[in-house]
Amino acid sequence: MVTVVERHMIVPNVHVLTVEAPEVAESVRPGNFVILRPDEQGERIPLTVADWDAGAGTVTSIFVQVGASTAKLARLKPGDTIPSYAGPLGNETEIARFGTVLLIGGCYGLGSLLPIARELTAAGNRVFVLVEARSAYLLYWEERLRAASERLIVVTRDGSRGYKGHVTRLAEILALEKIAPDRVIAHGCTFQMMTVSRQTRPLGIKTMVSMNPIMIDGTGMCGVCRLTVAGKTKFACVDGPEFDGHEVDWEEFLARRESYRAEEAEPLRRSGCASHF
Repeated sequence: MVTVVERHMIVPNVHVLTVEAPEVAESVRPGNFVILRPDEQGERIPLTVADWDAGAGTVTSIFVQVGASTAKLARLKPGDTIPSYAGPLGNETEIARFGTVLLIGGCYGLGSLLPIARELTAAGNRVFVLVEARSAYLLYWEERLRAASERLIVVTRDGSRGYKGHVTRLAEILALEKIAPDRVIAHGCTFQMMTVSRQTRPLGIKTMVSMNPIMIDGTGMCGVCRLTVAGKTKFACVDGPEFDGHEVDWEEFLARRESYRAEEAEPLRRSGCASHF
């Protein structure tokens, strides 16, 4: 059993979850993820690590409530326990002296960029962070990300803060900000990462994305998280979660995610959780 230290909604439908997991906190690295279950009957949920404190033995992740299992997570209170919490899993983000690095995040991806920004800055890179959301009220951890980088750039669909629009304006924004990245790292929803990859390909900027398929065991045995990268079958849990975004077969990946949509929604309808949030 793992004890919950904190769980609260940070912006609408997005939650912070911090648990006591000393063994994970001792060895976790930027880009790693954990797999947990909200209760004995719950499905296994992969969450990228957003922060940790090795001294306190705590690990923090950000999650979005989208189905019955994440609705259960959203009801946890400090002192509650969860039956399983496995990690760190996956390969860590490559940290080296690249030069200028642009980190792009949206939704739950904002949180997982924080440790990457810290490590890349410590490695001697110029680190810029671009955060995007539908509106300013959906942004969070801006001060943390600003402190870990040279500059924070904000993009909102409705123009309530920063640039108005979407990451489809990336090339224009880079020109306006006078930033020439040697590497881009994107964390967020599938559409956002795909869009970023398509924007950076003609610019010749190597772009790494953190893939977010459904996972079960986290060891490559179940095969649910498979995707095609550079024409080869890969498994996000053991070969990733980060891949070169220019090599991902995005159409196939999106089609696989869509195939599970009805099954994801049905447990939420049966549970009645949707009416409480």
